[in-house]
Amino acid sequence: MIRRVIALAFAGGLAACSAPSQVQVPSAPAAAPQGPAVQTMLDDLSERTFRFFWESANPTNGLVPDRYPTPSFSSVAAVGFGLSAYIVGAERGYVTREAARDRTLATLRFLWNAPQGDAAQGMTGFHGFFYHFLDMQSGARSSNCELSTVDTALLLGGVLHAQSWYDRDDPTEAEIRLLADQIYRRVDWQWAQARPNAVVLGWDPEKGFLAYDWRGYNEAMLVYVLALGSPTHALAPAAWAEWTSTYGRSWGQHEGIEHLGFAPMFGHQYSHIWIDFRGIRDQYMRERGFDYFENSRRAAYAQRAYAVRNPLACTGYGPDVWGVTASDGPADARIDGREFHSYAGRGMGPDHYDDCTIAPTGAAASIAFAPEIAIPAIAQIKARWGAQVYGKYGFLDAFNPTFTYAGRQSTGRVVPGAGWVDNDYLGIDQGPIVTMLANYRDESVWRTMRKNPYVRTGLRQAGFTGGWLDAEPAK
Repeated sequence: MIRRVIALAFAGGLAACSAPSQVQVPSAPAAAPQGPAVQTMLDDLSERTFRFFWESANPTNGLVPDRYPTPSFSSVAAVGFGLSAYIVGAERGYVTREAARDRTLATLRFLWNAPQGDAAQGMTGFHGFFYHFLDMQSGARSSNCELSTVDTALLLGGVLHAQSWYDRDDPTEAEIRLLADQIYRRVDWQWAQARPNAVVLGWDPEKGFLAYDWRGYNEAMLVYVLALGSPTHALAPAAWAEWTSTYGRSWGQHEGIEHLGFAPMFGHQYSHIWIDFRGIRDQYMRERGFDYFENSRRAAYAQRAYAVRNPLACTGYGPDVWGVTASDGPADARIDGREFHSYAGRGMGPDHYDDCTIAPTGAAASIAFAPEIAIPAIAQIKARWGAQVYGKYGFLDAFNPTFTYAGRQSTGRVVPGAGWVDNDYLGIDQGPIVTMLANYRDESVWRTMRKNPYVRTGLRQAGFTGGWLDAEPAK
């Protein structure tokens, strides 16, 4: 996920920035909007987003495209989201359990049998890790990309979800469980500690290990939990201590709300898709008096507060249009004093880049944390821009009502009254929507993953205690 970690500094001299004031976050979640109209809206979004994975994937090998309909390579993280999306689809009746099972088995067979090695071409992975991008047909490394530890972890989230969900006593589901176990056990986390006790971002055959490790607070919680839970190549608990010791200035007042900050919203979402952090705490959070789930809830409110403050005078930002995150964008250009970018690691705050691009996944995938503000955002975006941004597979990746410069965009299109609108859906933004909708509605992914022995072990090794983790797993 290297493209998401590197945030661009905002260089524009736009509207004067007012300092954020203290913001009150409800001590308990407020009542979320309910009723038939809300349920119909969420049903439709869930099924359309699921169908992105079901219909865009290569059914032979299970690889999911990074983006669609623009032809692209596969994102290995999107494959992990897809494996979980198939389960959501089976639970909600979008496809049969048997159809989801067969697609999952094809995916896991490919992942297990695909070539691994240190050659620069023709390999799918190395030391059990997978390359960030894979050719949709062959599965070989694409675009000279890196072997990615975090994208592998996101893939493994879906793999382990499948391992725990397909629990029937039949040969096909037994093979799914076996393959999932083998794929996870093969990952050599110790090899990925180029500079102990941290985990490196990645490796490539041309230059070796990348220069940076997973430090600070971001989406890499899942990396460390899975590395600590490995039965074959586990990291020592010192890895988690190293990880939390690097939170540094991430803790503080962000938009007037005290929490561990990470400017793009996806960093507060990804690990939470597969791990239910409600009621469990590590030493770091015990000292601060709340859990990581509450931290993400506060981050959602901070994002909303940033949109209300709207320091860059972005068109559309407000209490029901919020959630700055990594996404597509209109162009790499400076126009009328504003700096715009195509794909960028957007985030809120003075140290991060924002060009008024709205990615619906920012709010929609926060629904499990703060449905009382996420559901109105989903409804508002559909009501105001739905004709342009809501289509066959739910929300297109991004749009920018501030960018109205027809003919200046490098991708997408400029629509009168809506500004720039993306052409594509992105797998890594679709996945959090369908899975977090499921977690909000019936704890679908969390309920299954609370039983997974590797996740439970990883959390305990990291020092988490409390809540469901201290109880015996449900049968």
